[in-house]
Amino acid sequence: MRPTILVDTREQAPLIFSDDVETQRATLPTGDYSIAGHSDRIVFERKSLADLVQCCTSERERFMDQCRRLGGYERAAVVVEACVSDVLAKVYRGNTSPRSVIGTANAIWLDYRVPVFWLMNPDVAARAVERMLVRFARNAAVRAA
Repeated sequence: MRPTILVDTREQAPLIFSDDVETQRATLPTGDYSIAGHSDRIVFERKSLADLVQCCTSERERFMDQCRRLGGYERAAVVVEACVSDVLAKVYRGNTSPRSVIGTANAIWLDYRVPVFWLMNPDVAARAVERMLVRFARNAAVRAA
């Protein structure tokens, strides 16, 4: 039986995963992706660079509250579909400084113990999220046996 990745119902353009997993829409209390049987233990929040920049300004309070909730999970991360070099080169719209964007990413880890994974693009993000979720589920099954 293939593992089932849960995709939050609010995700408008979900990541595309391999044929090694099933996907199922679910309403996750926090985050965008989890894995069936462990949605109370592991979750990933996905952000494009434009989304992350917005989370540093007009959406900051809501986003930091979300990161606080992510910090309550056994495993959680923010997955950014960009590289730090994209931030430094300011390949996004608006006046938000690269220092502010990187500072927010660092604060998420320092304040809530939630890492930010810079994963280049949606394809790389999908492969990484899939591997981490499947690995978590397999390790949990081994521990339970």
